[in-house]
Amino acid sequence: MQNNIFSGLFVGQNLVTLKEVDSTNTFLKNILSNSKPVPDGTVIMAERQFAGRGQRNNTWHAEPGKNLTFSILLRPSFLSASQQFYLTCAVSMGVYDALYPLLRDSLKIKWPNDIYFDDSKLGGMLIENILQGSQIKHSVIGIGLNVNQEVFAPDAVNATSIKKILQKDYELKNILAEICNHIEGYYLHLKAGRLEFVRNMYLSRLYWLNEVRQFKSNGHIFEGTIINVKENGLLVVKQQNGEQEYNLKEIEFLNK
Repeated sequence: MQNNIFSGLFVGQNLVTLKEVDSTNTFLKNILSNSKPVPDGTVIMAERQFAGRGQRNNTWHAEPGKNLTFSILLRPSFLSASQQFYLTCAVSMGVYDALYPLLRDSLKIKWPNDIYFDDSKLGGMLIENILQGSQIKHSVIGIGLNVNQEVFAPDAVNATSIKKILQKDYELKNILAEICNHIEGYYLHLKAGRLEFVRNMYLSRLYWLNEVRQFKSNGHIFEGTIINVKENGLLVVKQQNGEQEYNLKEIEFLNK
C-alpha cells in the first residue's frame, strides 16, 4: 500500500501494521524464509511486541501503542560482510537525523547503535544480516524507540522517552515516516560508495567521544577516552597503557 507521509523512494512504501507479534524481526525473517516476495524497504510495525530483542540478547520492553517497534527490510548486496558496520552507521544516523529537530544537541549515538538523550536511553536497534557468499543478501533492521511511554520497568534504569523529555504526545507514524526517509537517504549514500562520509557522520554524533570516562572490561574498571570506531565496528578507547579495541560484549559503559 502507498503511504503519503512516506516521501522516500522505497523505505516505508510497503507498510504492514500488526496488532501483536513476538518480534517484528522474527516475523520478517519468517516471511523471507518462506520465499515469499517481500519488496525492498518493507516496514513491519507492531502495536505490541511481546518478545522484542535488543543487543546482548536483552529483552526490549515497550508499552503497547505508545512506542515505535518496527523492522525494515533492506537488500544491501553492494556491501560485503566485512562492511556490515557501515549499515549500522547509516541506520543510526537515519534515526538520529529524524529526531534531531525535536531533541537537538543532547541527542547522541551510543556505540554501537543505541540512541541516547543525555545519559538516558531513548531507543536501540538490532540489525540481522543474512549473507550470501561474502555479500549481504538481506538486512532485517529492528528498531525500538520510546515515544509516548512515561513509566518504565524498574530494571530499565536509564530509559527515557520523547514524551518524558518534551512533555507532549507525538504521532507515531509521523516519526516512523521521518526515520524511514532519513535511513533511506543514508542508505543511498552507501549505495553510491560514500561509505566514509556515513561513518564520519556517525563518529561526529558519538556519545562520550573524546571525553575521559569510566568503563569496565573483564571485571576491571578503568578510565579511558573513546577516540574512534573502526571500519569493522570495533570501539577504540585510549587508556594510560595505550589504545585498546573492543567488540560489543567486551566493554561496558559505566554511565548509570
